[in-house]
Amino acid sequence: MELENKTIIVTGANSGIGAAAARLFAAEGANVVLGARRAAPLETVADAIVQAGGRAVCLAGDVTDEAYAAKLVDLAERAFGGLDGAFNNAGVVGAMQPVPDMAIDNWTDVIAVNLTGAFLAAKAQIPAMQARGQGSIVFTSSFVGFSNGGMPGMGAYAASKAGLVGFAQSLASDHAAEGIRVNTLLPGGTITPMGGENDPAALAFIAGLHPMKRMAAPIEIAQAALFLLSDRSSFMTGSPMIADGGVSVRLL
Repeated sequence: MELENKTIIVTGANSGIGAAAARLFAAEGANVVLGARRAAPLETVADAIVQAGGRAVCLAGDVTDEAYAAKLVDLAERAFGGLDGAFNNAGVVGAMQPVPDMAIDNWTDVIAVNLTGAFLAAKAQIPAMQARGQGSIVFTSSFVGFSNGGMPGMGAYAASKAGLVGFAQSLASDHAAEGIRVNTLLPGGTITPMGGENDPAALAFIAGLHPMKRMAAPIEIAQAALFLLSDRSSFMTGSPMIADGGVSVRLL
């Protein structure tokens, strides 16, 4: 079991990639601490894990709240005795429009969730991992904003996701000697509520951008996150790992 007896925080865990990752990590032996804004679907994911024989606790909240980031770490320590890893996956796309038409509130909200939320998560999680003497942090970035993966109308999203790559590399440099690894995962189009799973026309268009001519299932991205959190990636830190079905290659 890849994550046996490791305690992992997963944010954005109430649906999509986060929910798939929570179920996979638990099946691989992890104690999972689940976070997301919406309490009811979050509790549904946690309950399903427990009913399947896994170990899960959850706490609803907003990743832009510094106190919430600290509470997730505290829950990990109280429920399972410490923290070994985190999949900081919560994110939003925001309004898709050219920057001259974009409201400042949209820019602020996207940066707050996708980038400031990552900062607050790391600020709370790293001391807990220092106490363990090791750890692994994974942030969900995107091919958008990286490796020539520019997409029209996604200025705020691209800025936030590109910022995550640089942020993770700085953290990796700061904490590598402490045994704490920090990497980013860059998915391509994935069939999730945020990815427009109920819009067949949108799904067909996005699938067509990928050389594989399909989008990812959430479990495929979760498996990539599992690799980065597991000891199989023990010599990786500061890496932007692409799992995008080749879409960034097509855009080169």
